[in-house]
Amino acid sequence: ELKMKVPDKLLLAAMGIAVAAAAITIVLAWEVPDANAQEAKTPVAGQASLTVTVASLQPATFPIRVSANGNIMAWQEASIGTEANGLRLTDVKVNVGDTVRRGQSLAIFAADTVEAELAQTRAAVAEADVALAEAAANAERARLLQESGALSAQQIHQYLSAERTARARLDAARAVEKTQRLRVAQTRIAAPDDGVISARAATVGAVLPAGQELFRLIRGGRLEWRAEVAATDLARLKPGQKVRITPNGGDAIEGRLRMLAPVIDIQTRNGMVYVDLPPSDTARAGMFARGEFEIGASEVMTLPQSAVQLREGFSYVMRVGPDSRVIQTKVTPGRRSGDRVQITSGLDKDDRVVVSGAAFLGDGDLVLVADGPKKAARPAASPSASQRLTLISSGGTR
Repeated sequence: ELKMKVPDKLLLAAMGIAVAAAAITIVLAWEVPDANAQEAKTPVAGQASLTVTVASLQPATFPIRVSANGNIMAWQEASIGTEANGLRLTDVKVNVGDTVRRGQSLAIFAADTVEAELAQTRAAVAEADVALAEAAANAERARLLQESGALSAQQIHQYLSAERTARARLDAARAVEKTQRLRVAQTRIAAPDDGVISARAATVGAVLPAGQELFRLIRGGRLEWRAEVAATDLARLKPGQKVRITPNGGDAIEGRLRMLAPVIDIQTRNGMVYVDLPPSDTARAGMFARGEFEIGASEVMTLPQSAVQLREGFSYVMRVGPDSRVIQTKVTPGRRSGDRVQITSGLDKDDRVVVSGAAFLGDGDLVLVADGPKKAARPAASPSASQRLTLISSGGTR
């Protein structure tokens, strides 16, 4: 019996190995057709150059603007000079860029000579006043004695004439005194208005003639933009319209159109416009600036600016064809607003163009269009190899 049991165990082990081998063969045979079928379902295609997003023409409301170029200038600039002649400048109290108030002292001249002359004229006024008092008393007595006959008519006339002469001399002395007081006042240079000092020629110690310019003052610190506009566009502009002005190297500021020039330049056929500017840290008198007048709005077809590429002096877009290959298409751009650009010709409403990555594509490149995240359908789960072995084993036992 022992000899019979050993071959039985070997036989059973051999049968188990055979059953396992058969199961593995069946499993492999089941897996291989699925892989072959999957390969058969996937067609061979070219490799996409880039994954891109696309867009089509979209309507948008764009403002209608008239563009112009011009210079930022002072609204009014006052020239401040000296009226005193031959006086020495002793003190300069302001410099370029300082903000001043009306009546503020800007410079001082030496007043010693002028003050001495004023004292002399005051003494002359006092002397003339005394002489007038004496002449007036003599004239009054002559009038009282005129009817009595104590004085001759000639003497009476002399007293009355002396009174008028003394009065005239007093008036003349007072006029000289007033002139000297004005000369003393002129030794102090004061600001004629509120504003900002834009230029300074005053130098301490200089002896200046009358009429010499010392400072320039921007009245009220007020600036304006003066630009030339074509005569055909002047009819569409009106005082009070908003103007967006961008100085070179500065931020855009908003002004208002104050006045249109009453005449047109016969050489350029342009008219001057004057735009009031608000106080700004970037605008300076003399700066060049570009401006746009808003005169209305219209609806146009637009694309994102990133979709339009400038190549060899022309504007192009990368249009996506039905076969997912891009076609370089020439377009005509128009106005721009924000991140949108108007397309006036070259595209149909339903055409799809590349928005991002167009600069890296060439005509005919294959692209993969990203339509946004979508949930892919989950394929039916197939039984695993262990599950298949279990099924086979269970089927074999059955």
